[in-house]
Amino acid sequence: MIVIEFLRFVFEIILTLAILGLLFVGGSFLWLIAINIIELVTGSRWRVPLPPARIADADLPHVLVQIPAFNEGEMTADSLRAAANLDWPREKLHIQLLDDSTDETSALADYVAQELRAEGFDVVHLRRANRNGYKAGALAAGLAQSDAPIIAMLDIDFRPPRSWLRATVPFLLADPHAGFLQSRCEFSNYRTNWLTRAQGLLLDAHFAMEQATRYRAGWLFQFNGTGGLWRREAVNEAGGWSADSLCEDLDLTVRAELTGWHGIFLMEPPVPGLVPERVRHWRVQQRRWSNGFVEVARKLLSRVWASDWTLGGKFSASALILIQAFYPCAAVATVSFLICVVLNNFDPRPYLPVLGFMAVLITLVAVGMTFMPYLILRRGTLWEYLKTVTSVPPLMVYVSLSNAPSIVQTIFGRRETFKRTPKAKPTS
Repeated sequence: MIVIEFLRFVFEIILTLAILGLLFVGGSFLWLIAINIIELVTGSRWRVPLPPARIADADLPHVLVQIPAFNEGEMTADSLRAAANLDWPREKLHIQLLDDSTDETSALADYVAQELRAEGFDVVHLRRANRNGYKAGALAAGLAQSDAPIIAMLDIDFRPPRSWLRATVPFLLADPHAGFLQSRCEFSNYRTNWLTRAQGLLLDAHFAMEQATRYRAGWLFQFNGTGGLWRREAVNEAGGWSADSLCEDLDLTVRAELTGWHGIFLMEPPVPGLVPERVRHWRVQQRRWSNGFVEVARKLLSRVWASDWTLGGKFSASALILIQAFYPCAAVATVSFLICVVLNNFDPRPYLPVLGFMAVLITLVAVGMTFMPYLILRRGTLWEYLKTVTSVPPLMVYVSLSNAPSIVQTIFGRRETFKRTPKAKPTS
């Protein structure tokens, strides 16, 4: 009996710590929701970008479009043609396909690159002898072969509208302290199945609520690795691309902010891409992101707290960098709760108040972060929203339990290899 009581005491402490971790993550989202409510009530935004610079075509800067690729097949051809279709002076538009493929993708890409060069486009098909550094290594290798001052980044499945550079580059040029610009991303296959709809809901919340609100609040927000621009000067001052983390985009974002640069977020025009259509592919993507965030936290969180940022800035940055702590905390809380119930003779009543509180918190965050984007972006009916939002909590529990062991191992220093997220070319 003493042993059982002791074990229950231990697991109740573990449960409490896990819930405190969830409160930290959930509390940061509640702040974002509160900011949106304040802006809605007052009718004014906390922060807006500077007006875009007015620049004649003759004075527009050279832009390098970088497209990392690894065994992408026909999507590579479409990606190259979409980049070539961008409305920018042809002599100032430079396209790099950073191709680390080991299959027939390279032969197809080479054919399309030659075809575009024959039409007068500057297209470089860059092949490396190895995949050292994965995406970060490919991006760094590409930058070494160009001196363009503005770098546009597109993952292989993203198709920017023709006007994208015309709409975004002037905003970046208008703000001399802006190191990067992130466009809102959309996902053209989000209606494919229940999983893609759930991802679409979460990613709309990420871009339209989290990213946009963090920008307006003057907080650190991340570059998403695609659908955005970098100022070369900022990349260089931050130390360039680094393969220390699987989230090389967040890593560079934090380092650039630490050197005095900030980002710009634009809701329009969006850049469409794809989300994984199978659970196992989504799980791989989430594991890579979670482990990458942990690696960034281990590398840079101490530098954030040693910086001259305000206390609020340090807390908000920490909330962003540690956001993936949700998964191990949720997994630990779930397992600890079940063990506590067993050790308490299968009586859950002592823990019901805690469960009730967490249910309220999860409901507030889930609805508060997703409902407004759903309305603003006109994603569907209220019934469709309710069906989709109810699928999110069990999905989060599943990925928490499946990925938590890997995240914990990364916390203690294990390095993960980069695993590509398979995505299918749309059939329509």
